Amino acid sequence: MNELHRARREVLEHIQKACEQANRSADEVQLLAVSKTHPSQAIEQLYQSGQRAFGENYLQEALDKIEALKALEIEWHFIGHVQRNKTKHLAEKFAWVHGVDRLIIAQRLSQQRPAGLAALNICLQVNIDQQDSKDGCAVADVVDLVREISALPNLRLRGIMVIPAPHNHQAFNAAAELFQQVKTEHVHAQDWDTLSMGMSADLQAAITAGSTMVRIGTALFGQRSYDLS
Repeated sequence: MNELHRARREVLEHIQKACEQANRSADEVQLLAVSKTHPSQAIEQLYQSGQRAFGENYLQEALDKIEALKALEIEWHFIGHVQRNKTKHLAEKFAWVHGVDRLIIAQRLSQQRPAGLAALNICLQVNIDQQDSKDGCAVADVVDLVREISALPNLRLRGIMVIPAPHNHQAFNAAAELFQQVKTEHVHAQDWDTLSMGMSADLQAAITAGSTMVRIGTALFGQRSYDLS
């Protein structure tokens, strides 16, 4: 078993233990492998261990990897901030976009999603603890955005994504409460099933609070420029 296979097994075991402690089923939590800055070869190795969902932050890097790995059945997630001039590529090449924080971005993604593809899965990025350095909409804007975005064609608004400040575990609880509160504003409430929060350092706290998707990079791939030799 190579290092990447072993790392994925250990992360899945960590998720399992965290779910057991929170009296949850491990089936409720999806592992998203954050592969930014790591080469296509590393993604392919992790794919061979059973991983299918991969997250990228940088569009051009992601597009290069999507092309290089087009023979594989990868579910590509874009988890970086979404700029208006990048929406066409995101709408055409990705299954999920996590960084939507404005109505205009969602509208462009909806308009630019090719007709032959399934609806694009969307997470609304919320600046849950009001960090000046973080992207995301304000908590006060979430109700209106959920109502408006969930009505757009060619999109499935699945939930919210948060990146709290390090060690601010209370923000996970606030995100979970918000996730439940705004569901009633969703035009298609059955689609509202994803709370994307938690990374390598705070996975357990996020799962305890109710995360359904953890975004794991370092614990899988190691630091950037992972040595594949």
